[in-house]
Amino acid sequence: MSRPLIIGGGPAGSAAAIMLAHGGAKPLIIERNRETGDAICGGFLSWQSLARLDELGIDKAALGGQRVSQLRIFCRGHVATCALPQPGIGVSRHRLDTQLLERALQEGAAIERGVKANRVGDGTVTTADGATLTSGAIFLACGKHGMADHPRTPPPRAADDPVAGLRLRLSASPILERLVGDAVELFLFDRGYLGLVRQEDGSGNFCLAVHKSRLTEADGRPEALFAEWGAQCGPLGERLAAGSAVAPPDAIANIPYGWMARQGTAGLWRIGDQAACIPSLAGEGMGVALASGISAARAYHDGRDAAVWQRGFAAHVTGPMRIARTAWAIAESPRWNGAATAVLGAAPSLVRALARLTRV
Repeated sequence: MSRPLIIGGGPAGSAAAIMLAHGGAKPLIIERNRETGDAICGGFLSWQSLARLDELGIDKAALGGQRVSQLRIFCRGHVATCALPQPGIGVSRHRLDTQLLERALQEGAAIERGVKANRVGDGTVTTADGATLTSGAIFLACGKHGMADHPRTPPPRAADDPVAGLRLRLSASPILERLVGDAVELFLFDRGYLGLVRQEDGSGNFCLAVHKSRLTEADGRPEALFAEWGAQCGPLGERLAAGSAVAPPDAIANIPYGWMARQGTAGLWRIGDQAACIPSLAGEGMGVALASGISAARAYHDGRDAAVWQRGFAAHVTGPMRIARTAWAIAESPRWNGAATAVLGAAPSLVRALARLTRV
């Protein structure tokens, strides 16, 4: 049997590589970046994701990260706080991706960096330099980046008003530590929301999802949007003032939140955000990545058809995706988000239930 090819060395691709190599398959990872960066998306690992890391043999002590045991939601003067069902951690994608790739290489996988896949299909991968690679098992794990001939059409509310992802990192400070503590925080606004978690070095990782129409109202400038939202919400303004920006905001456009691959193709395993792109406010993007990579690799070793696996994985994530899409719609609606936060503040058990129901 030919060597499995994995397109992308993020959490989904690395998880698949670890499990494939552990079973003796010796996969090859093709990664577009020459160095492991700090990806925009991710930064929070739920208790479910930590259990997946155990399956992959990742040393969580070496991974480090900030313990996260609370969820805090802010909207229109309301605050909802509750304990998470189980603790998670805040950790940078650079730290997570580095450890996962190192583990994959230890298990016997190989990686070629600086190779961009342009097309994938019919057992072949065409790279940007014109080379063609062939394999009977291709694992598409290129994250939120699109791939020709494999469209991801988001639900109407995201298709009609596309969603951009923005990330701002603030330096560590005693003030930020005091304000955020061991919580992951959500700030809800009109047509967007912002998540905040402290990472292994104490820095603040702000991840924001916003519709194009709202960003346009801020003259298309992420800095202006952060400033506007910080002025609207006192607690957010305090946090933004607590440290200095490590770098200018990063951005990625046209995120297909709410999409998932309901059908599959023989020989092609779509994993991570290529399998299901869960709204980021659910905090389970890394969960989808790790779960799909592990599950697809196991199915490969079991001799299962990729198309059958794809339909089965879609069925597995349908419930969490449906709940996350509903929560996303409410969180971004000025008509509902304030009242919903007030209700959750009065009934923390509802927040914990939502947290449980959106795990993968």
